[in-house]
Amino acid sequence: MFIDLKKRRLHKRLVREIDPNNLPKHVGIIMDGNGRWAQKRGLPRSAGHRAGAQNLKTITEFAGEMGIRYITAYAFSTENWKRPKEEVDALMQLLLDYLRDKNQLAGKNVSIRVIGDRSALSDEINREIDVIEDYTKDRDGMVLYLAINYGGRQEIARAVNQLCREACDGTIEPGQISEQMISERVYTNDVPEADLIIRPSGELRLSNFLLWQSAYSEFWFSDICWPDFSTKDFTQAILDYQNRNRRFGG
Repeated sequence: MFIDLKKRRLHKRLVREIDPNNLPKHVGIIMDGNGRWAQKRGLPRSAGHRAGAQNLKTITEFAGEMGIRYITAYAFSTENWKRPKEEVDALMQLLLDYLRDKNQLAGKNVSIRVIGDRSALSDEINREIDVIEDYTKDRDGMVLYLAINYGGRQEIARAVNQLCREACDGTIEPGQISEQMISERVYTNDVPEADLIIRPSGELRLSNFLLWQSAYSEFWFSDICWPDFSTKDFTQAILDYQNRNRRFGG
């Protein structure tokens, strides 16, 4: 009891140190370590994924209250199809369950948008994505981008293919293609590039996440598995971000 009280007081002190005028506008989160979290507890990997999904709501609501406008959460990558069929099926069922439970997934005043290649997802999942995007579209709080069947390379290739089609149609000149034009054709074209990318679980890589948008992102890594990643950990990540000198090459 005393330890919990001490932790809460420490967290409140950390929150008070946050500079509200220097918050990252867009935070990317690689929700890693769900399977390892479950295995350490003798649970099926699906239990870890479910705990991770529940934690996303906690972190998203906390970040929104802090004043952060956009979060992109890496939910399922284009490479995750290589996992055992049983685990993939469990992930797809979990996704369907949470899309149906609108309040559990969206949280308070959170707008949900899904990015990635939806063509590989079931008709049922695609219908639920349309429903929750419509259900939350008028909310004016945080925007949560769920990256599902998403890959950074696939996203860039998609943007380039779109530019090629426009060049063939005569809409644009091939020699006029610029970085800005690619930025306008990635999934997150209407939000700022990622200021901060958080990856728990001890891995030190991007894993094909927001490759275009992370050119000048700050990175924050920890050994904590995602289901155990707390609002205190998120606060510390923001404080560390605010203590860095972002020169953007200047």
